[in-house]
Amino acid sequence: MAAASGGGLRRAAAGLAQAVRGGGRAAEGVRAEGLRAEELAERLRRSEREKREIPEETPAQRRVRELSMLSKRLQQVHPNVLAKVLKQTTVYQNEEIVVINKPYGLPVHGGPGVRNCITDVLPVLAKMLENMKAEPLHLCHRLDKETTGVMVLARSKEVAEKIRLLFKTRQVEKIYWAISLGDPDPAEGIVEIPIVEKEVQSHQSHYKMTLAPNYRLSPEDGRAVRIRKNRNAESAVTRYRRLASSSACSLLELQPITGVKHQIRVHLAYGLGCPILGDHKYSHWSKLAPQKVPAVVLRRLKLEQSKARHIPLHLHAYRLSLPLGERIDLVCKPPLFFQKTLQKLELDFAKD
Repeated sequence: MAAASGGGLRRAAAGLAQAVRGGGRAAEGVRAEGLRAEELAERLRRSEREKREIPEETPAQRRVRELSMLSKRLQQVHPNVLAKVLKQTTVYQNEEIVVINKPYGLPVHGGPGVRNCITDVLPVLAKMLENMKAEPLHLCHRLDKETTGVMVLARSKEVAEKIRLLFKTRQVEKIYWAISLGDPDPAEGIVEIPIVEKEVQSHQSHYKMTLAPNYRLSPEDGRAVRIRKNRNAESAVTRYRRLASSSACSLLELQPITGVKHQIRVHLAYGLGCPILGDHKYSHWSKLAPQKVPAVVLRRLKLEQSKARHIPLHLHAYRLSLPLGERIDLVCKPPLFFQKTLQKLELDFAKD
């Protein structure tokens, strides 16, 4: 009887211990669930704090982002869609030429990483403008990928060759508008400095156009001393005139007499010390980096320097005068982002 009672007590004790262990595991489970819930709540609170700390996107930042996205989208659309976009930008046409207002971010020619360009869609554009039997349109001149404005296309090879000759013999009058950082001194003048392409030796080697002057200043007396001419340099001449200035920026009217690659950008940045707003390539020499924008300009544009890399090049082919029989004056309004920048920087001027 006593033995049986002892065995019962042992079994009862074992059961009690198991129950205690089970209760302990249950308690641990409850504590773990509580910890997970608390951790989740803390994550939610932290997320809410981060949302409050991140400033809302300003209209200017949104436009900069949308313009960058538009440039990428133009590289992804079907060629027919791109041709339709170009058709909508047509500002003039006759039996010999078609004139478009070239959009920002669209390359004229193909190359590495270029999926869509103007050259590739000229046959489709010709059919959209005329009929299915239309001869493909032909390029007559070039504009940089980031440059907007007047672009002339010819309806035949003969007309294209005639217009190219007019450009080559400097019979075409070209007027550009640019918003520059800084104020050129003097306010009106001519930059006549040859330009050459050079390799930039840095941690990330690349090529840029740069000045190749025929003179240098003597360190002794400051007089101009003629130096040996660079055999690879091309003659480059640019007329400029300030139309307005405000907020550490200027609106310039530019007339390139010659047609050297990146001529206006190089003459403004390295010749006058007034790089074009959004010209990240020619705002530095030895490095590839976003343009350093003055604080007053950033405030006006409601942007931060960290977003400056998205500022588009503010260079627009405003007017082109073409002597085809009678002289044809072709004018294109600047794109919306250019007009908005003029307003924000208060670059008002009286049009001629």
